[in-house]
Amino acid sequence: MSNATAPMSVLIAPDKFKGSLTAGEVADALATGLRSAGAVQCELLPLADGGDGSVDAAVASGFARHALVVPGPTGQPVKASIAFDGVTAVVEVANTCGLGLLPDGRLLPLDASSRGFGESVLFALSLRPARIVLALGGSASTDGGMGMLTALGFRFLDASGRSLEGNGRNLGLVHSVDAPLGLIGVELIVASDVHNPLCGPDGAPAVFGPQKGGSLADVAALDAGLTHFVSVLTSGGFENAASLAEHPGAGSAGGIGFACLLLGASQVSGADYFLDLLDFDTRKEGCDLVVTGEGSIDEQTLAGKLPAAVARRSGTRPIIAVAGRSLLPRERWPEMSLSRVYTLTDYTDLDSSKDPGLSVELLRRIGREIGEGLGRLGGM
Repeated sequence: MSNATAPMSVLIAPDKFKGSLTAGEVADALATGLRSAGAVQCELLPLADGGDGSVDAAVASGFARHALVVPGPTGQPVKASIAFDGVTAVVEVANTCGLGLLPDGRLLPLDASSRGFGESVLFALSLRPARIVLALGGSASTDGGMGMLTALGFRFLDASGRSLEGNGRNLGLVHSVDAPLGLIGVELIVASDVHNPLCGPDGAPAVFGPQKGGSLADVAALDAGLTHFVSVLTSGGFENAASLAEHPGAGSAGGIGFACLLLGASQVSGADYFLDLLDFDTRKEGCDLVVTGEGSIDEQTLAGKLPAAVARRSGTRPIIAVAGRSLLPRERWPEMSLSRVYTLTDYTDLDSSKDPGLSVELLRRIGREIGEGLGRLGGM
């Protein structure tokens, strides 16, 4: 290193490696490797983009974790949590009614519900926040947020006046809606980079339904059910329901995005919002190098996913990306101002995405190699 008395300062700011490691685990492993290389000062900033892992990232940055039990996607009790710093609460779909919470991993595209997410919002409201950030990634349901709205006091009635549970199967049975007075009294923010509308060929059922186990018949039924659901809400007093259903992002999380918009939520870029929320711009000051990453670096990364936002906001500092795999050829690294891309696939022929222990081991090795090469970066 150029100055033996001043250790190199590295900001480690990764997203999760989906299905393998949380952002915090990625950052910890890289930091262990970097520190083993010598005099390196590491600052860890695990990140999220508004999807699953958002609560963990907020807690890692200083928010307090509040635990609760909510109905999972099939109604079974699940242990969930929200993050709260006294002003802003962060709630997420993934830890309340996400795909990872389905019993035995059995996909239930018509019966999964977003009710647990609604109960987590209700719990957050009890803490009297100024705003609630709604993290919508990873949902198991395609219920248009019907379950969430039910938890928040909405009643959806069939033709006989009986209350319906909120799930995709019941969307087409809704005959009328009884909405609570004075909906939500705080600022709601949907931090998401999903731009799909609720219905149609680019809507939630058509695009995301198959990932949740939906057959062609299920997708058609869900799309018809959501269209009907919007019509009932419109006749029930929500005159802007149809326009909100066409809004980019209404189709996120199986249509929970639509329900959030119905409640008056604003939508912002997930990556940039979380970088602001977790104070990235302040944390980067004084750092000589930024290390970011995610499970897969590809064309979608360039389109604005979290590592690209990190790179864009890192200024002239050298930036290194670490990923499970990369589909981005070396000649395209400059599009993200990357000095180097390290991938786990370069170090093993095994599928590390299914082996968290192996992923940690390889990330520590990569961290050490980054530390050993610091003197060659950017003339430092």
